[in-house]
Amino acid sequence: MMTPKNFAEILESAEQLSIEEQEDLVRILQSRLRDSHRADRIRDVQEAQNEFAEGKCHPVTPQELMEEILS
Repeated sequence: MMTPKNFAEILESAEQLSIEEQEDLVRILQSRLRDSHRADRIRDVQEAQNEFAEGKCHPVTPQELMEEILS
């Protein structure tokens, strides 16, 4: 089993990789981050839909939204 590493150790390990491996690592991390952000947005939308269905919020016009923000 791998032992957890701190950020500095991970960076140092990444520097040991070839340029091609570093590029692959960056692509993999970017893809995982994108997937994670996408999952977060999906979860946010589902929560908002549930709140709306439960009557916890209601649609407003842009004007009403701006008035609420500015008040």
